[in-house]
Amino acid sequence: MTVRNRGALAAMAAGAAALTVAAVAAVAARPAADVGADEVTALASPAPAAGGARTPVPVRRGELPTGIEVVPPVGLRIPTIGVTATVNAVGINPQTGEFEVPPSVDRVGWYRYGPGLAAPAGSVVIAGHVDSATQGEGAFFRLRELDRGDHLTVTGSEGQDRIYRVIAREEYQKTKIPLDRYFARDGDQRLTLITCGGPFDADTRRYRDNLVVTAVPT
Repeated sequence: MTVRNRGALAAMAAGAAALTVAAVAAVAARPAADVGADEVTALASPAPAAGGARTPVPVRRGELPTGIEVVPPVGLRIPTIGVTATVNAVGINPQTGEFEVPPSVDRVGWYRYGPGLAAPAGSVVIAGHVDSATQGEGAFFRLRELDRGDHLTVTGSEGQDRIYRVIAREEYQKTKIPLDRYFARDGDQRLTLITCGGPFDADTRRYRDNLVVTAVPT
């Protein structure tokens, strides 16, 4: 699972190679219908007035507003789909322009240039692999099974557990995902989980889509 730089924002790019082409094709052929898109839109801040500009999410470095404690997530539990994963702080590889999701597919990565768990606003982004040809199923292999009302727990570096409720599950072609919505520092507090989905291209070894799950604090 990788994320690429697209302009001033990080874009979600290719997923890990398939377990086998046939197995992944079978998974990708059963996409879950999108749910909750309107609720995700409602969480975002209104578009800037004419002449204004929203501050883009930095790709390689950046400072959050002063006075805000940055609490990195270190653990993620999603009982509904059997996930217990370590969360590593990750950034962007300056040479490849890709989001450096942990190489071990049982771990997931928090985009450290965005909000942390204590931020009063914005989207905390955690991305993970769907699978790997050498390591098997990734932490987010069953992410598409999450539905509205499911709960998950994120543990912060200070040891505090925070419970979130899923409100949406959406799938986009990688070139069409609205990055400013999911990598935002403004709008209501929310958690954004991202992995790869859709058809798997055996020639390019890439998935076509990104699957995005949005959850809000309970």
